[in-house]
Amino acid sequence: MTITKRILWPIGAGLAGAGLLTFIYFGIVSWAESPQHAIDLFWEDRWIVLPIILGFGVQAALYTILKKRLFIPVTHTDPSGALTGVGGGMSAVAMVACCAHHVTDVLPILGLTVAAAFLAEYRIAFMLVGLGSTVLGIVMMLVILFRERRRVVQMLTPTAEIL
Repeated sequence: MTITKRILWPIGAGLAGAGLLTFIYFGIVSWAESPQHAIDLFWEDRWIVLPIILGFGVQAALYTILKKRLFIPVTHTDPSGALTGVGGGMSAVAMVACCAHHVTDVLPILGLTVAAAFLAEYRIAFMLVGLGSTVLGIVMMLVILFRERRRVVQMLTPTAEIL
Protein backbone atom coordinates (compact mmCIF):
# COMPACT_ATOMS: atom_id res chain seq x y z
CA MET A 1 0.00 0.00 0.00
CA THR A 2 1.43 3.37 -0.94
CA ILE A 3 2.14 6.05 1.63
CA THR A 4 -0.56 8.24 0.08
CA LYS A 5 -3.21 5.59 0.69
CA ARG A 6 -1.93 5.03 4.22
CA ILE A 7 -2.45 8.72 4.93
CA LEU A 8 -5.68 9.24 2.99
CA TRP A 9 -7.57 6.31 4.55
CA PRO A 10 -7.36 7.58 8.16
CA ILE A 11 -7.90 11.22 7.16
CA GLY A 12 -10.95 10.24 5.15
CA ALA A 13 -12.34 8.09 7.97
CA GLY A 14 -11.74 10.86 10.50
CA LEU A 15 -13.44 13.48 8.35
CA ALA A 16 -16.32 11.10 7.62
CA GLY A 17 -16.81 10.30 11.31
CA ALA A 18 -16.70 13.94 12.36
CA GLY A 19 -18.98 14.89 9.46
CA LEU A 20 -21.51 12.20 10.31
CA LEU A 21 -21.69 13.26 13.95
CA THR A 22 -22.03 16.90 12.90
CA PHE A 23 -24.79 15.96 10.43
CA ILE A 24 -26.66 14.04 13.14
CA TYR A 25 -26.42 16.96 15.54
CA PHE A 26 -27.51 19.67 13.11
CA GLY A 27 -30.08 17.41 11.43
CA ILE A 28 -31.94 16.52 14.60
CA VAL A 29 -31.87 20.02 16.08
CA SER A 30 -32.95 21.53 12.76
CA TRP A 31 -35.76 19.01 12.40
CA ALA A 32 -36.95 19.50 15.97
CA GLU A 33 -36.76 23.29 16.00
CA SER A 34 -35.11 25.18 13.12
CA PRO A 35 -31.75 25.47 11.37
CA GLN A 36 -31.15 28.82 13.09
CA HIS A 37 -31.82 27.24 16.48
CA ALA A 38 -29.34 24.49 15.61
CA ILE A 39 -26.67 27.09 14.91
CA ASP A 40 -27.50 29.03 18.08
CA LEU A 41 -27.44 25.87 20.22
CA PHE A 42 -24.18 24.75 18.63
CA TRP A 43 -22.60 28.13 19.36
CA GLU A 44 -23.85 28.03 22.96
CA ASP A 45 -22.45 24.53 23.57
CA ARG A 46 -19.40 24.76 21.29
CA TRP A 47 -17.04 24.27 24.24
CA ILE A 48 -18.23 20.66 24.54
CA VAL A 49 -19.70 19.88 21.09
CA LEU A 50 -16.52 20.69 19.13
CA PRO A 51 -14.26 18.44 21.24
CA ILE A 52 -16.80 15.61 20.94
CA ILE A 53 -16.94 15.95 17.15
CA LEU A 54 -13.17 16.31 16.73
CA GLY A 55 -12.47 13.52 19.20
CA PHE A 56 -14.76 11.15 17.34
CA GLY A 57 -13.00 12.04 14.09
CA VAL A 58 -9.62 11.23 15.65
CA GLN A 59 -11.04 8.01 17.05
CA ALA A 60 -12.37 6.97 13.63
CA ALA A 61 -8.97 7.72 12.05
CA LEU A 62 -7.09 5.68 14.66
CA TYR A 63 -9.54 2.80 14.31
CA THR A 64 -8.94 2.82 10.55
CA ILE A 65 -5.17 2.69 11.12
CA LEU A 66 -5.59 -0.29 13.43
CA LYS A 67 -8.19 -2.14 11.40
CA LYS A 68 -6.41 -1.79 8.05
CA ARG A 69 -2.95 -2.31 9.61
CA LEU A 70 -1.68 0.77 7.79
CA PHE A 71 1.60 1.47 9.57
CA ILE A 72 2.22 -1.48 11.87
CA PRO A 73 1.21 -5.12 11.43
CA VAL A 74 -1.16 -5.11 14.41
CA THR A 75 -1.96 -8.65 15.52
CA HIS A 76 -5.07 -7.73 17.49
CA THR A 77 -7.04 -4.53 18.00
CA ASP A 78 -8.38 -5.38 21.47
CA PRO A 79 -11.59 -3.44 22.25
CA SER A 80 -10.90 -0.55 19.85
CA GLY A 81 -13.94 -1.26 17.65
CA ALA A 82 -16.27 -1.50 20.61
CA LEU A 83 -14.85 1.68 22.12
CA THR A 84 -15.33 3.52 18.82
CA GLY A 85 -18.95 2.41 18.71
CA VAL A 86 -19.62 3.26 22.34
CA GLY A 87 -17.88 6.63 22.08
CA GLY A 88 -19.72 7.59 18.91
CA GLY A 89 -23.05 6.32 20.17
CA MET A 90 -22.75 8.07 23.51
CA SER A 91 -21.64 11.29 21.82
CA ALA A 92 -24.59 11.16 19.42
CA VAL A 93 -27.05 10.51 22.26
CA ALA A 94 -25.48 13.30 24.30
CA MET A 95 -25.76 15.82 21.49
CA VAL A 96 -29.33 14.74 20.74
CA ALA A 97 -30.14 15.09 24.45
CA CYS A 98 -29.50 18.80 24.29
CA CYS A 99 -32.42 19.26 21.92
CA ALA A 100 -34.64 16.34 22.92
CA HIS A 101 -37.09 18.55 24.77
CA HIS A 102 -37.99 20.17 21.43
CA VAL A 103 -38.81 16.78 19.92
CA THR A 104 -41.56 16.37 22.51
CA ASP A 105 -43.29 19.42 21.04
CA VAL A 106 -43.57 17.47 17.81
CA LEU A 107 -44.24 14.02 19.28
CA PRO A 108 -46.28 14.44 22.48
CA ILE A 109 -46.05 10.86 23.74
CA LEU A 110 -45.97 10.67 27.53
CA GLY A 111 -43.07 8.21 27.76
CA LEU A 112 -41.04 10.17 25.25
CA THR A 113 -41.80 13.40 27.06
CA VAL A 114 -40.45 12.06 30.34
CA ALA A 115 -37.34 10.63 28.67
CA ALA A 116 -36.75 13.84 26.74
CA ALA A 117 -37.10 15.94 29.89
CA PHE A 118 -34.59 13.67 31.65
CA LEU A 119 -32.14 13.90 28.75
CA ALA A 120 -32.51 17.67 28.51
CA GLU A 121 -31.96 18.06 32.26
CA TYR A 122 -28.72 16.06 32.22
CA ARG A 123 -27.49 16.90 28.73
CA ILE A 124 -24.13 18.32 29.85
CA ALA A 125 -23.49 15.23 31.99
CA PHE A 126 -24.26 13.02 28.98
CA MET A 127 -22.00 15.14 26.80
CA LEU A 128 -19.16 14.87 29.32
CA VAL A 129 -19.60 11.09 29.47
CA GLY A 130 -19.58 10.99 25.67
CA LEU A 131 -16.41 13.06 25.55
CA GLY A 132 -14.84 10.89 28.24
CA SER A 133 -15.62 7.68 26.36
CA THR A 134 -14.17 9.20 23.20
CA VAL A 135 -10.96 10.19 25.00
CA LEU A 136 -10.77 6.71 26.54
CA GLY A 137 -11.12 5.18 23.08
CA ILE A 138 -8.35 7.39 21.70
CA VAL A 139 -6.02 6.52 24.58
CA MET A 140 -6.72 2.79 24.23
CA MET A 141 -6.01 2.83 20.49
CA LEU A 142 -2.79 4.81 21.00
CA VAL A 143 -1.69 2.28 23.64
CA ILE A 144 -2.37 -0.56 21.20
CA LEU A 145 -0.44 1.19 18.42
CA PHE A 146 2.57 1.99 20.62
CA ARG A 147 2.59 -1.53 22.11
CA GLU A 148 2.53 -3.11 18.67
CA ARG A 149 5.21 -0.72 17.41
CA ARG A 150 7.44 -1.65 20.33
CA ARG A 151 6.81 -5.35 19.62
CA VAL A 152 7.78 -4.94 15.94
CA VAL A 153 10.91 -2.93 16.81
CA GLN A 154 11.97 -5.60 19.31
CA MET A 155 11.50 -8.32 16.70
CA LEU A 156 13.62 -6.45 14.17
CA THR A 157 16.41 -5.43 16.57
CA PRO A 158 19.21 -8.00 16.81
CA THR A 159 19.80 -9.10 20.38
CA ALA A 160 23.28 -9.07 21.88
CA GLU A 161 24.77 -12.49 22.44
CA ILE A 162 25.32 -13.49 26.00
CA LEU A 163 29.04 -13.98 26.73
